Amino acid sequence: MRNSADAVIYVGKAKNLRARVRSYLAPGRDGRYQIPFLMARVADIEYIVTDTEKEALILENTLIKRHRPRYNINLRDDKTYFSLRMDPREEFPRLTIIRRVTPDGARYFGPYSSASAARDALKQLYRLFPLRHYPLETCRRRGRPCLYYQLRQCSAPCQGLISREEYAALAEGAALFLEGKNRDLLKALKKRMEEAAAAEHFEAAARFRDLIRSVEITIEKQKMVTAGGDMDALGYTRRENRFDIAILFIRGGNLIGGRNFSFNWEMDDAEGIASFLNEYYNREVYVPEELLLPLRIPEPEALEELLSERRGKRVAIVLPRRGTKADLVRLAVKNAESAAEEGLRSREGVEGMLDGLKQRLHLANLPRRIECYDISNIQGRHAVGSRVVFMDGLPDRNGYRRYRIRGMEQADDYGMMRQVLSRRFTGSGSDDPLPDLILVDGGPGQLNVLTAVLAELGVAGPDAASLAKSRVERGAEQEDLLRSDERVFLPGRKNPVVLRQNSAPLLLLARVRDEAHRFAITYHKKLRGRETMQPSVGGIPGVGEKRWKGLLKHFGSLKKLREATVEELMAVPGISRKIAEALREHLRHP
Repeated sequence: MRNSADAVIYVGKAKNLRARVRSYLAPGRDGRYQIPFLMARVADIEYIVTDTEKEALILENTLIKRHRPRYNINLRDDKTYFSLRMDPREEFPRLTIIRRVTPDGARYFGPYSSASAARDALKQLYRLFPLRHYPLETCRRRGRPCLYYQLRQCSAPCQGLISREEYAALAEGAALFLEGKNRDLLKALKKRMEEAAAAEHFEAAARFRDLIRSVEITIEKQKMVTAGGDMDALGYTRRENRFDIAILFIRGGNLIGGRNFSFNWEMDDAEGIASFLNEYYNREVYVPEELLLPLRIPEPEALEELLSERRGKRVAIVLPRRGTKADLVRLAVKNAESAAEEGLRSREGVEGMLDGLKQRLHLANLPRRIECYDISNIQGRHAVGSRVVFMDGLPDRNGYRRYRIRGMEQADDYGMMRQVLSRRFTGSGSDDPLPDLILVDGGPGQLNVLTAVLAELGVAGPDAASLAKSRVERGAEQEDLLRSDERVFLPGRKNPVVLRQNSAPLLLLARVRDEAHRFAITYHKKLRGRETMQPSVGGIPGVGEKRWKGLLKHFGSLKKLREATVEELMAVPGISRKIAEALREHLRHP
């Protein structure tokens, strides 16, 4: 569906497209108020015929990613959960934390809601199964086992303290434990304990006995919800055009976590869930054996076929009506309702904070999109500018930008700010919309630069302000240092606005300002560090950028390279005495 400007505003699919479109356009066929509201914006409908329903699913996802229609589900800002990866083809497999699940022959476990949650899982796992922590090459360069071996959280395969077969048994046990196949794990451990005891390897048998006890204690703390299998249970709730979805992750029969999504959706519920599933599982996420849904979606067979291809095994879409699986769906619905309530309270809080900021600063716009700019340099060197964007009080990192200041060798914060703002607002297009509020770090001087640039470029609409950091002062008869309030300067007003300290509007502005400063100084340090690690070597015959990087890698730091003798320099492959002597002289007198 396209609007009058020929922009794509909605992409959909249907086995019977005529009936689907007719249900939207016919008066009274759809009782929801938002459908006529959407249809009033549709100027043209374009369609593509595919051979199969699966092709339609793939095409729908491709077109949504390309056009990003306003009325489709958009998950591009959603974070990717973490997983644990084990490659059984390695000599001594280890577990690593990764973001993306790829079909590379490795085994993946999870997902985990954060890197810290994945690290906690690893920490507990290493106490049961002492797998190696670091790359094998790094470990083998050590002269003795690492500290984890002393803590009994690593079996030191790098030092030959465990055989490959015994280590493989540990790795398989860890995999079974992470997959929730605890019965298989205990059965395998008991078998190995009996074999070790029969062979009179009593120390090994005792280790397996202790491991069995630890696993049994850990299993007792877990809540079993169903008899094995990997499933995702989905629940949803809807309030007008707000759609909230909750997914519960069941791995090996254990409920290990969940995930919530909230977005605007104008069409019917079943179509919304189908569109969500197609986009969500098209990303780097784990695809389970079963999807438990609360209602039937259009053309489920096509989605099953597509997900089965991505998983490499059959995937079933199930609508449970009774039993444990139905209970899981109802639990997912409760989670969706809870998330919707929390989201509503959060949105009301954000609305109140933004409205308070608007009223207190007498802004023309509700400051939903705030852009903040800052400059970082040392006496004009490595000068950079930064832009950060906050949407509804939260960072929108897709809108962050870094600016390298050009043609300015002296410290001139006003001139640098002018350059950054001019580059930002010259030829702004729809891909980079104008903000509601533009904030600069500084006082009246920086604010005057901002208003002058906006006037010169004819940029109308955004409000402007500057936020000056609090100052440390000491009175004539006082020994204690006093910190002044943060001050907000506005165009056409001599005296600053002093917001109540620790109030939500001021904390938001300070957070935006501090984030712009952090982003600018990070880029500045990066450029400065690049120069420190790569000084000019153009005057040294035979030493180019590649060889210079090799020298730094060999010695580990620029300090050690400066301290190296000619003989030590010649020990680096490709460095002759002539080059070593020239390099030594250059490093002494740069």
